[in-house]
Amino acid sequence: MIQKIFLLLGLVFIGLTANAQNVLKIKVIDAETDQPLYGANASIAGTTIGATANEEGVITLENIPNGIQIIKISYVGFATQELSLEFPLAEEKFIRIELAPEGEHMEEVIISATRSRRTIADLPTRVEVISGEELGEKGNMKPGDIRMLLNETTGIQTQQTSATSYNSSIRIQGLDGKYTQLLKDGYPLYSGFSGGLSLLQIVPLDLQQVEVVKGASSTLYGGGAISGLVNLVSKTPGEEREINFLLNGTSALGLDVSGFYSDTFGKFGTTVFASYNYSDPYDPADIGLTAIPEVNRVTINPKLFYYPSKNATLELGVNTVIEERTGGNMAFLEGDDVADPYFERNNTERITTRAGYTQLYDNGNSLMIKNSFSFFERKIEIPDFTFSGDQLASFSEVAYNFGSTHLEWVAGLNLVSDKFTQDPLETSEVVDYNHITYGAFLQNNWRISNIFSLESGLRTDYQNEYGWFVLPRLSALLEFSDAWTMRLGGGLGYKTPTIFTEDAERIQFRNVRPINVSETEAERSIGANFDINYRTKLFEVIDFSLNTLFFYTRVNDPIMLSAAFSNGINQHYVYTQPDGYLDTQGMEANFRFKYGNFKLFTGYTLADVNEHYFGETYEAPLVAQHRLNNVLVYEIHEKLVIGLEGYYFGRQKLEGGMTGQDYWIFGLMTEKKWENFSLFLNFENFTDTRQTQFDDIYTGSISDPQFRDIYAPVDGFVINGGIKINL
Repeated sequence: MIQKIFLLLGLVFIGLTANAQNVLKIKVIDAETDQPLYGANASIAGTTIGATANEEGVITLENIPNGIQIIKISYVGFATQELSLEFPLAEEKFIRIELAPEGEHMEEVIISATRSRRTIADLPTRVEVISGEELGEKGNMKPGDIRMLLNETTGIQTQQTSATSYNSSIRIQGLDGKYTQLLKDGYPLYSGFSGGLSLLQIVPLDLQQVEVVKGASSTLYGGGAISGLVNLVSKTPGEEREINFLLNGTSALGLDVSGFYSDTFGKFGTTVFASYNYSDPYDPADIGLTAIPEVNRVTINPKLFYYPSKNATLELGVNTVIEERTGGNMAFLEGDDVADPYFERNNTERITTRAGYTQLYDNGNSLMIKNSFSFFERKIEIPDFTFSGDQLASFSEVAYNFGSTHLEWVAGLNLVSDKFTQDPLETSEVVDYNHITYGAFLQNNWRISNIFSLESGLRTDYQNEYGWFVLPRLSALLEFSDAWTMRLGGGLGYKTPTIFTEDAERIQFRNVRPINVSETEAERSIGANFDINYRTKLFEVIDFSLNTLFFYTRVNDPIMLSAAFSNGINQHYVYTQPDGYLDTQGMEANFRFKYGNFKLFTGYTLADVNEHYFGETYEAPLVAQHRLNNVLVYEIHEKLVIGLEGYYFGRQKLEGGMTGQDYWIFGLMTEKKWENFSLFLNFENFTDTRQTQFDDIYTGSISDPQFRDIYAPVDGFVINGGIKINL
């Protein structure tokens, strides 16, 4: 009897073991391009079993129960497919699945900025992505920098801080540019002294995608991401060689030449990017001052990739940027003999080294080690004053991803240093600083059920000047159906003060006193986002999607730049920290329609930004409370693109209690594509909307201009066109 019981238990155990050993491998590819879909998902209906495709598009499903199972294969932007298979299989299978694009085709949806292996559709954190053809089309409009690429995104405004040199910063949801973190492949390289020129020195040709996370993001990458972050993701070597060239010319006497090359050679791969960007001084208003400065810039960025095994990658790279940028008196820049000319000259050199190692393990876990070192030298000259110095910054991080597709963890440590050394001046005290931040973080992505996912994170930073910061973060995703989803999230943030803000950039840091650390605290924030997404087909022929985001962010103890007067004369500028706070609240609404070859995008932003000091409330300056983005595109895939754009900017508060005029900007973009090259022609701002048409940009004389706030374009109508070659 006992032997029969043991025999029966043995048979049950063998059955259970066999049941746990059912394995299915699926390779998922794009039906149009035959390329693997990295990040595609497969799941077994009625179970918690699921997996994500690796870089080769292969998904491995394990522990599949016996019986008939429904396998769902999905990828954002593609039509979902279902398989019905009975397990155990008669023979081991390796199934190839081709997914066809559905609606808007998204080429890449794995988001690196959130440190997760999930696709954009499965992330509780709201992320917006510019990629593929959209990235190429936006890059055509201004191939020399990324300012316009970001400015045309709902909820983002690029703020020009110099009337004559074009210097600009990014504002997300109406907050000052210092609260936005700009990353390149997850490396925080563009802040501090280099921040004022970062947007103008990044050329988009080598970018694979741009990721935007709005709202509190300091838990992800540390201080500085109070209003959000922008992560620029570079191209990496693929299975096939890629050679791209771009040549662009403008009616404003500008020239852009860029080239990108990538290839693999056995266990090695490489990418090489180089560009030359030039512009003549340009004054469309004929007021004697440049709207576009004279620019000469060279960028060289080679990278080497080594693959010691199929699951390991070592990356080494160096990026060099050298630029001379001079704006001001047109006659002086054209070589005329001018008495007391006004000019603003920026000479910069940037050298950044990068090293990264990634190890993928068979169980799906991964280890990432990163290091970067950046040297930035900048010299600002205006008549009778020079501000210059060196910025040395470094970033080191080790992060480990582990867990399963339903319960994913990321843990890591990092070290960030930022040191600025000013060249001494006889007239004022230097503004040197040396910031070192030690950080540890832990993040969890938990798919609790088919409709509910939770993302939580905790970061602890220690900063050598301002002490400890504990930053929790929480986001939730509800997927009610394929049509309806909802996200809710929030977290804390902080910003360690430096003198490098938009206000100081406008006055070229002249007579700005150093920050008194003993009397200053770090700025701290709390923020929350709530968004609802809906997607359907209208009348069975129109693809329609709606995304509505509500946001709120409060920054406590913000620092302010104030003028100190003596006998009625402005002697210097000091940073103060008045008792109070600033906050931004509002909403974004995005509508997308697609019918045949036509696409219509409409975006609306409401940003109500206020300063609250000593019991009084003041409207924050240089924020368009109402913005409207409209883009109508006619596109024949890989053949033709024609787009009409219209952007509205509401009234903005200016210095001295004045208010700027609201305005519209219209543009027309065109591109004709062939197999290996395309021609593009764009008419940007063809209604010639300029601040100089309805307002002054300076007071005083042209030899000593006192610049007013710049809240509208100054360059006016510009035509640009060129050729792109893809080999």
